Formats: sequence, structure tokens, C-alpha cells
Amino acid sequence: MKQHLNTILICAAVVIGITILGNAYKYKFTSSETVSVTGLSEKDFTSDLIVWGGSFSRNAMELKDAYAALKLDEAAIKTYLNSKGIVDSCIVFSAVSMTKEFQRQYDERGNEISSSFAGYTLTGNVRVESHEIETVEKLSREITELLEKGIELNSNTPEYYYTKLNELKIDLLAKASEDAKTRAETIAKNSGTSLGGIKKANMGVFQITGKNVNETFSYGGSFNTSSKLKTASITLKVDYQLK
Repeated sequence: MKQHLNTILICAAVVIGITILGNAYKYKFTSSETVSVTGLSEKDFTSDLIVWGGSFSRNAMELKDAYAALKLDEAAIKTYLNSKGIVDSCIVFSAVSMTKEFQRQYDERGNEISSSFAGYTLTGNVRVESHEIETVEKLSREITELLEKGIELNSNTPEYYYTKLNELKIDLLAKASEDAKTRAETIAKNSGTSLGGIKKANMGVFQITGKNVNETFSYGGSFNTSSKLKTASITLKVDYQLK
């Protein structure tokens, strides 16, 4: 009788052990079931800040003469910008840079045979940063009017920026997350399972390209400054638990 009871207990223990192991394996297998999806979000927007600038220079044999002429040009440029509706707070003049110029002569072999001092060249830079985009755009096209005043201002191409990038990025992330969840739910439904919680989420590269401009996305992220109309996009890779 005792031997029979021991046999029953051993069998029961084996069955219980197998059941526990089976449930553990089933849980492990189920918990490792995931689906990986990538959500995408895009938004068109218009820049709200324009940055434009240019450089101007003067040359003279005496340093003080070159500097005096350059400061006169600076004052004339400032007056011109003010007349076009640009307020002083939007105008920045950078420090003056100086270069010594030399007139060099070479022989037929390209060797320098003599040089003589040709004066000092002083260069200044002006920068305009404003939210009045149309005003600055017009200014950058009409700046050649300064040539009539004898001022040679080399105009740069305007650059366009957006001052609310953080808010834009948060909005794009929320929409990319919604897109990822929709994709994952579709996959889960078609595979006869249901969607669980998020196991892992990785944000992709934040890209800003010109709207309707053929630009290549960069691995480190594109940041277009040449277009006033832009498109922002972001991806979000999400791993969901299946249950």
C-alpha cells in the first residue's frame, strides 16, 4: 500500500512539473512575440524668420584712411536699411577684418621676383535678422541701389528659419506614434492576435527639407535654410508586445 502511494505521488509530481515547465515555456514564448513597425509623420510649414547679410570693403595706402572710408560706408548702409523699413534692433555690423595687400611680379617660370605694398583692405559685414520676411526679401533684391552711392556691397542669399521647431517636433512625434500604433494594430489583427504594450521606441532622424524640392535625406538629418516653404518629417520605430 505504501509503495503504491509513493508511485502515485511521484507521478503527480512529474505531471505538476511538466505542467509548470509547459506554462513557463508558453509564457516565455508568448512574451517574446513582438511586432516592429515604423511610424511616419510629415508637416508643411512656412518659415517665420529670415536672415540676410553682405560684406563691403575699402582699400587705402593708409590704414586710418581705409578705416574712415569703411565707417562712412557702414553709416550709409545703416541709413539705407532704415529707409527700407529695417529697424536698428535687426541690424548687426560685425568687427572689421584687415588684410595687407601686395603687388607681386613673377618671371616666366612663375617665381616671384619682386613685391610692393599695395595698401590695406578692410572688410566689414552686415547681418539683418527679422520676422518681416517679405521686407527683407525685397531688400536683398534691391541692395544694388547702394552701387549708385559708390558702396560695393556683396549680397548673400537669404536664409530662412523657423523659431518653433520644438513645438513642431513634439507634434510630429505624437502623430508618428499614432501612425505606428495603427500599423501595428493592423498587423496584429491580420495575424489573429491583439496588441499589447510598447516594449521599445526609437526616434528616427528629424528632417527639414524644402517643400516640393528634390532633396536627399541625410543620415544625420537635413536642415534646409534656402527655402521659405519647408516640409518637416520624422520617423518613430516602435516594438509592440503581442498578446
